[in-house]
Amino acid sequence: MKAIWNGVVIAESNQTVEVEGNQYFPPSSIKKEYFTATDSKSTCPWKGVASYYSLNVNGETNSNAAWTYKRPSEMASEIKDHVAFWKGVEIK
Repeated sequence: MKAIWNGVVIAESNQTVEVEGNQYFPPSSIKKEYFTATDSKSTCPWKGVASYYSLNVNGETNSNAAWTYKRPSEMASEIKDHVAFWKGVEIK
Protein backbone atom coordinates (compact mmCIF):
# COMPACT_ATOMS: atom_id res chain seq x y z
CA MET A 1 0.00 0.00 0.00
CA LYS A 2 1.03 3.60 -0.58
CA ALA A 3 0.02 6.82 1.12
CA ILE A 4 0.19 9.73 -1.34
CA TRP A 5 -0.29 13.43 -0.75
CA ASN A 6 0.40 16.36 -3.04
CA GLY A 7 1.76 13.98 -5.68
CA VAL A 8 4.39 12.37 -3.41
CA VAL A 9 4.49 8.92 -1.80
CA ILE A 10 4.87 9.65 1.92
CA ALA A 11 4.60 6.04 3.15
CA GLU A 12 4.77 2.63 1.49
CA SER A 13 4.40 -0.86 2.92
CA ASN A 14 3.01 -4.34 2.25
CA GLN A 15 2.51 -4.80 5.99
CA THR A 16 -0.14 -2.25 6.94
CA VAL A 17 -2.71 -3.01 9.64
CA GLU A 18 -6.35 -2.16 8.94
CA VAL A 19 -8.38 -0.84 11.88
CA GLU A 20 -11.80 0.77 11.50
CA GLY A 21 -11.26 1.22 7.75
CA ASN A 22 -7.91 2.99 8.16
CA GLN A 23 -4.59 1.58 6.99
CA TYR A 24 -1.89 1.95 9.66
CA PHE A 25 1.61 2.02 8.18
CA PRO A 26 4.57 0.66 10.19
CA PRO A 27 7.06 3.26 11.41
CA SER A 28 9.81 1.99 9.07
CA SER A 29 7.61 2.73 6.02
CA ILE A 30 7.15 6.43 6.77
CA LYS A 31 9.24 8.97 4.85
CA LYS A 32 10.03 11.05 7.92
CA GLU A 33 11.28 14.07 5.99
CA TYR A 34 7.63 14.91 5.20
CA PHE A 35 6.33 14.65 8.79
CA THR A 36 6.32 17.23 11.58
CA ALA A 37 4.92 16.32 15.01
CA THR A 38 2.23 18.66 16.34
CA ASP A 39 0.81 19.23 19.82
CA SER A 40 -2.63 17.97 18.77
CA LYS A 41 -4.12 14.97 20.55
CA SER A 42 -7.41 13.09 20.45
CA THR A 43 -8.76 10.18 22.46
CA CYS A 44 -10.40 7.01 21.19
CA PRO A 45 -12.39 5.10 23.83
CA TRP A 46 -10.74 1.78 22.95
CA LYS A 47 -7.41 2.67 21.29
CA GLY A 48 -6.20 5.44 23.60
CA VAL A 49 -4.60 8.83 22.93
CA ALA A 50 -3.57 9.68 19.37
CA SER A 51 -0.77 12.11 18.51
CA TYR A 52 -0.71 13.96 15.19
CA TYR A 53 1.69 14.95 12.43
CA SER A 54 1.40 17.63 9.78
CA LEU A 55 2.63 16.80 6.30
CA ASN A 56 4.98 19.15 4.45
CA VAL A 57 5.28 18.29 0.75
CA ASN A 58 6.37 20.49 -2.16
CA GLY A 59 6.00 23.67 -0.13
CA GLU A 60 2.47 22.88 1.07
CA THR A 61 1.31 21.85 4.55
CA ASN A 62 -1.54 19.50 5.45
CA SER A 63 -2.05 20.14 9.18
CA ASN A 64 -2.68 17.15 11.45
CA ALA A 65 -3.21 14.84 8.46
CA ALA A 66 -1.56 11.80 10.08
CA TRP A 67 -1.90 10.22 13.48
CA THR A 68 -0.28 7.55 15.61
CA TYR A 69 -0.83 5.80 18.93
CA LYS A 70 2.43 5.84 20.87
CA ARG A 71 0.92 4.06 23.88
CA PRO A 72 -2.23 2.33 22.65
CA SER A 73 -4.47 0.24 24.84
CA GLU A 74 -3.76 -3.48 25.03
CA MET A 75 -6.64 -4.10 22.60
CA ALA A 76 -4.92 -1.92 19.99
CA SER A 77 -1.32 -2.96 20.61
CA GLU A 78 -0.86 -4.05 16.97
CA ILE A 79 -0.92 -0.40 15.83
CA LYS A 80 1.65 0.92 18.32
CA ASP A 81 3.72 3.61 16.55
CA HIS A 82 1.99 2.89 13.20
CA VAL A 83 0.71 5.91 11.25
CA ALA A 84 -2.70 6.42 9.60
CA PHE A 85 -3.91 9.25 7.37
CA TRP A 86 -6.88 11.42 6.43
CA LYS A 87 -7.47 14.96 5.07
CA GLY A 88 -6.96 14.12 1.42
CA VAL A 89 -4.13 11.62 1.74
CA GLU A 90 -4.80 8.93 -0.87
CA ILE A 91 -4.26 5.29 0.09
CA LYS A 92 -3.66 2.96 -2.88
